[in-house]
Amino acid sequence: MEIALLNVKVTFQKNSVAVDDIGNRRNVWEDYYTCHATVSGEGGQEKTAAGLTVAESDIAFTVRFCKQAAEVTADGFRILFQGEIYNVAAVDHMNYRKKALKFRCEKARR
Repeated sequence: MEIALLNVKVTFQKNSVAVDDIGNRRNVWEDYYTCHATVSGEGGQEKTAAGLTVAESDIAFTVRFCKQAAEVTADGFRILFQGEIYNVAAVDHMNYRKKALKFRCEKARR
């Protein structure tokens, strides 16, 4: 993997449960890991569903292999990139060579 291609900074967030002073539980997103990545994908596709035109953004982030990135799964994690939130749809371990990881993501609807 060419290091010069890792030109954008991404932040992985992990979903966890927080308990307040009186015992109420709620889900919160906490920063888990920040690194540089290569971005590729098909941005700006539009799809028509149920009479509505919905903009869909499928994107892939490729990062260098490390222990923290290897622990990221498709459920319970999301990625922040340029102020936008992307849900992790799949994790590709790139033939398990322990050189790079590719995260296929979808833009979160808010």
